[in-house]
Amino acid sequence: MTQNYPPNPPYPPQQPGYQPGPPPGYQGPPPGYQPGPPPGYQGGYQQAPSNVPHVAPQGSPYPVLVSTMNDLPGYTAETVFGEVFGLTVRTRDFGSNFTASFRSLGGGEVPEYTQMLAESRHVAVMRMCQMAQQMGANAILAMRFDCNEIAQTMSEVAAYGTAVIVRKAEPPRVQDTKPDEDDANDS
Repeated sequence: MTQNYPPNPPYPPQQPGYQPGPPPGYQGPPPGYQPGPPPGYQGGYQQAPSNVPHVAPQGSPYPVLVSTMNDLPGYTAETVFGEVFGLTVRTRDFGSNFTASFRSLGGGEVPEYTQMLAESRHVAVMRMCQMAQQMGANAILAMRFDCNEIAQTMSEVAAYGTAVIVRKAEPPRVQDTKPDEDDANDS
């Protein structure tokens, strides 16, 4: 028995009319959300230096440059602040769980959960970026996701990486291979 499933739709940036930003249906942080470190956090943040260049690409939904690479070609990591993270824990409402459980019987993608996880990743990365900004960083390197299930009813999504200040690397100076006229006449 072979089933033919429709091809996966293109990732949102490839769709016509794509607008960068939070996924459709994202309603913002929950009531009472406070940006920044968790309550009781004892670490101190440095104030952001005023001469830190903005390196996030134009149109990026995030305020700092976020890269999964360990370094950025063409840039030098000038200051390393250390690990930053953002996390969110979500649960689906009863109606969505009910609908999703029926979809799981037939196989294929479960759009209710796909949307929930896409929104969760976006929130986790945004919280991580806010923590990096408060430290004074303009980029996050080696960003990774970690996902876990809590009590079989909730999904935790964590984004973490290394907060840094990066600057455009200076191109190497060209060495003069011809002797100056003054150098030739010195003998």
